[in-house]
Amino acid sequence: MKSKALTFIKPKIAIIASFIFLGFFSWMALGPKSTNNFGFLDIFKLKQNQNTVNAAAVNIATQKEIIKVVSEESQVIDVVKIASPAVVSIVASADMPVVERCYKDLGNVDPFFGDLGFRVPSYCQKGTEKQRIGAGSGFIVSSDGYILTNKHVVDNDKAEYTVILNNPGNIGEKVIAEVLALDPNNDIAILRIKKDNLPFIDFTDSANLQVGQTAITIGYSLGEFENTVSKGVVSGLLRSIVAGGGYGNTSEVLEGIIQTDAAINPGNSGGPLLDIAGNAIGMNVAMAQAQNIGFAIPSNDIKKVYEDVRKTGKIQRAYLGIRYMLIDEDLKKKNDLPYNYGALIVRGDVRTELAIVPGSPADKAGIVENDIILEADGIKIDSNNSLSKIIASRRSGDILKLKIYSKGKEKMVDVALAEKI
Repeated sequence: MKSKALTFIKPKIAIIASFIFLGFFSWMALGPKSTNNFGFLDIFKLKQNQNTVNAAAVNIATQKEIIKVVSEESQVIDVVKIASPAVVSIVASADMPVVERCYKDLGNVDPFFGDLGFRVPSYCQKGTEKQRIGAGSGFIVSSDGYILTNKHVVDNDKAEYTVILNNPGNIGEKVIAEVLALDPNNDIAILRIKKDNLPFIDFTDSANLQVGQTAITIGYSLGEFENTVSKGVVSGLLRSIVAGGGYGNTSEVLEGIIQTDAAINPGNSGGPLLDIAGNAIGMNVAMAQAQNIGFAIPSNDIKKVYEDVRKTGKIQRAYLGIRYMLIDEDLKKKNDLPYNYGALIVRGDVRTELAIVPGSPADKAGIVENDIILEADGIKIDSNNSLSKIIASRRSGDILKLKIYSKGKEKMVDVALAEKI
């Protein structure tokens, strides 16, 4: 009897369990009527909605990134369109000897056989002709034809310089340029052509430059490809470099230079380095042997030179009249100095290399040998702010306020700068 009862009960339990399971599943799927609870399908739908929202958010972010890229690209294109007409090619040409192959006789005629007609091949000069000897870039900075370029592009006084224009209506026109001034302390030259109503490039304040901001170069790449455009960023500020002079001239140290990864090739020298608004932040000056390292003279430096030449017809350089060494940690330790910065006034190895030039502004202000100039106009003198760079940014007649360490004490001295002759 027990076994029959158990056999009868088991199917009933299975049926009841099935009903319970189906009921529970239906409750989960359809959910209770209360609006305060979620059913299984509600949770599934919520997950779907979350995925849709996330996908939309990602899509919007992607669209914003695309818009940003397109916007930046459009800005660069606009800059090139606006600035290119003011960028010029500068071609140097000079009278060069024309050499042709010729034949010369052997010299003395044989007394027995006479002239045997033997001739030796050689080369003879047949006059001269004007030939291209170099090329570079420049950019127009005024509507009446003032042009900026590098000194090493136009420092051959025996050459003639032709500017090739690129503005609408004058594309390809060649105009002879006059070299107005060459900066003795910097790789800057001012030219002028006799043309009016020219497009020109404005300057921006290079003191406000930030590492990482967009930099665009336009120039005569390799001396062959006009208005080649390169884009990069400002990689560094206040660099010091040694730039080689053109046509065999000596090199010079340039301070406070802009470093950029925008490609600067031979022939780009003298072209503008532009910001995203199309204003000049500098002038291309040199490239390093390493890839993606180029340099430019800051706009504030070139603007000062241009304004001097425009107003006075010459470049004005302020003059203090001292010889100094820049102090660093190594020089401080070797000479037991009280500071690891500043300009130590010292004489040179040659007798004529005086520490203080007699009658100079420094001499008149009472500055003496072994004084240390710590600050100039509140600017600390160090590797980033050399005294010569600060003086170069001033003009004759300016008062320079110097903080000096002299004979164990710090003092303030006002110096009236003079014009360097």
